[in-house]
Amino acid sequence: MTSGEAEVGRRRLTSGPGTLLVWLYGVMVVGAVSRSTVQISTEFDRAPLAYSLSAVAGVVYGFITYSLVRGGETARRAALVCCVVELLGVLTVGTWTLVEPSAFPDATVWSDFGMGYLFIPVLLPLSAIYWLRKGAPTKDAA
Repeated sequence: MTSGEAEVGRRRLTSGPGTLLVWLYGVMVVGAVSRSTVQISTEFDRAPLAYSLSAVAGVVYGFITYSLVRGGETARRAALVCCVVELLGVLTVGTWTLVEPSAFPDATVWSDFGMGYLFIPVLLPLSAIYWLRKGAPTKDAA
């Protein structure tokens, strides 16, 4: 692959809807990391599981944001895997918070499938997975 082809592959992740994904993931990084930092530093003993899960969500969002900005086929695959893990996390924690609310004395970013964040935590990985799969190279192009 020439450097020009590599550059086109890198740009592909942040063009069109990819730009919106980067922006939304960036906002989620700030929200999740800020929230968990304050909660962990001031009241960790109140809900350690919830606050730790919010911190994990922030790290996942950060990695996906970085991968989208980085671009390229390896970054696309890494972001895709991370988005699937994120979706599984949202679905698991969302279900857990509904089935056993006493396990979460305070909400996480992924509680109730991200209801406190306008359901963005469940919609964002679905959108990103679609975008990343759509941009995957086909066997004909290889």
